[in-house]
Amino acid sequence: MYLGLDIGTSAVKAVLADQHGTVLASASAPLTIQSPRPGWNEQDPDAWWQAVISACGDLETQHKLAGVAAIGLSGQMHGAVCLDKNQIPVRPAILWNDGRATAQCEAMSAAMPDIGRVAGAIPMPGFTAPKLLWLAQNEPDAHARIHHVILPKDYIRLKLTGTLATDMADAAGTHWLDQANRVWSDELCAVSATQRAWLPPCHEGIEVSGHVSAVAAQSLGLTVGTPVASGGGDAAAGAIGIGAVQDGDAFISLGTSGQLFVVTDSFRPNPESAIHAYAHCIPDRWFQMAAMLNGASPLAWWAKISRAAIPELLTEAESADQNNTPLFLPYLTGERTPHNDAAIRSGFYGLGGDTGRAEMTRAVLDAIAYTFCDARDALAQAGTTISNPAVIGGGARGDLLLQTISDALGVPLRRYQDAEAGPAFGAARLAMIAAGAGTVQEIVTAPNVERTFMPAQTSRERHDARIGRFRKLYRVLKPFASSA
Repeated sequence: MYLGLDIGTSAVKAVLADQHGTVLASASAPLTIQSPRPGWNEQDPDAWWQAVISACGDLETQHKLAGVAAIGLSGQMHGAVCLDKNQIPVRPAILWNDGRATAQCEAMSAAMPDIGRVAGAIPMPGFTAPKLLWLAQNEPDAHARIHHVILPKDYIRLKLTGTLATDMADAAGTHWLDQANRVWSDELCAVSATQRAWLPPCHEGIEVSGHVSAVAAQSLGLTVGTPVASGGGDAAAGAIGIGAVQDGDAFISLGTSGQLFVVTDSFRPNPESAIHAYAHCIPDRWFQMAAMLNGASPLAWWAKISRAAIPELLTEAESADQNNTPLFLPYLTGERTPHNDAAIRSGFYGLGGDTGRAEMTRAVLDAIAYTFCDARDALAQAGTTISNPAVIGGGARGDLLLQTISDALGVPLRRYQDAEAGPAFGAARLAMIAAGAGTVQEIVTAPNVERTFMPAQTSRERHDARIGRFRKLYRVLKPFASSA
C-alpha cells in the first residue's frame, strides 16, 4: 500500500492506494483558518500535524498502516512556515490567500524588473517571498529568529522524518526558484529579505526525501524507515493524480482555490498575463497555470450564509429564473489571475424584490464559471489554448457547476472516477515511483472517465451576454475596494 497525504486549507486528506493505483480508503480531518485582521489568513502548523494524526487514525481502522510501503506528500502552496534554530515555528504560518504583502510585491518588482521572467510570475501577495519581506519590515523580531523557511506539506515531512526538504513544484510557488534552471535564486532571495541558507534542499517529486522516524511511526502506526517521497505542491500533485504529464495535458481544479493547469515541456513564462509558469514535480516538465483564489469556495460560503446544504441549493438552482439571475463577484479573498488584486471583494448586483435563493445560487455558479473564462483568456494571451480539460477537486462533485463551466467555456469537461481524491492520490502515485514500483510512464496514467459534460449552445449564448457585464462590474467596483 501507498499513503498520500494532502495538507489542504480546509482539511488534511489521506488516501491509501494499492500497487495497481486503486484507491483502497480515504479519510480527512478538518482545519480552520485564523484571520487576525481583514485580508490576513494564518494557520498553526501543529494543527496540520494533529489533523494528519487524526486522518491516519481513521485509515488505521480500515487498513493497518504498518503495511504502507512509501508515503507521498502534497499541500497548499505558497504558505510561509518560518522556523527557529530548534525547528519550532516562529509564528503562525501565513497562507496562500493572505493579502497583506501588496506593497512588498511592488517593491520586489521595482528592485528586479525582470522578476517575472525568472520566477515564472509577477510578484503577488500570496506568494512566500513577499511575506518574508513583510515580516522583515513589520515583525522584525520574528524575522530575526528565522533559521529555516519551509512550505506547509514540508512541515509534515519534518514531523515524519526529521528532514528539511521540498520539491520543485512547491518551491516554484515561493518566488525564490529560478524556474528554468530549477535552483534557488540568490537574486530572488536578495530582493525579499531572505537568506538562501534558510531554504531547504530541493528535489524532484519522485525522489525519496527521508524516512519515517521512530517517533512518527509510533504516532501514526507506520513502520520505522518507510520512505517519504518529495511529493508536490497541490496543483502539481493533482496533475499526477489524473495523468497530466505530457505537453498540452490540461485540467481544471475546483477546491478552496481554483486552477486552470496546462503541462508544458519547457519553461514558458508570460508574466504580463498574470499566469504562473512553474516547474512540475517530475523531471523535465513545467506547467502554465491560471490561479484563482476562490475556486469553488464561494458556493461553500453561500451554503453557510443561506443555511442550506450544497446539494439542496444545486437542486433549487436547476429551476431558477435565469432571466432574473443577478450578477455575483466571487472574490471573497481577492483575486490573482487575471487581476492580481488583493483588495477586491465579493458582492451581488441586480437583486430585485422577486429574486430568490435559487437565482442567487445560480449567480454564484455563473461567477465561478466566469473566473475560468478569465483564466482561459489569460492563458490564451500566453499562447496556450485548451480544448478538452479534465476536472478534479471537491467541487467536481457538483453536476450543475460543471455543466455551467462547460457552457461558459464552450468546451467539454471530463470528470474522472474518484475525481475528488485529487492531490492526495497524486501524492500516493509519487510515493509508488519513489519506492520503485514503476516509472512515471507506467504509474501516471489517466483514470477512467466517469462523465463528460458537453456545452449547450443556448446556454453559451446566455453566458456570452452576461460575462461582459460581470467583467465591467469588477472594473466599476475596483476603486471602492482599493479605497476601503
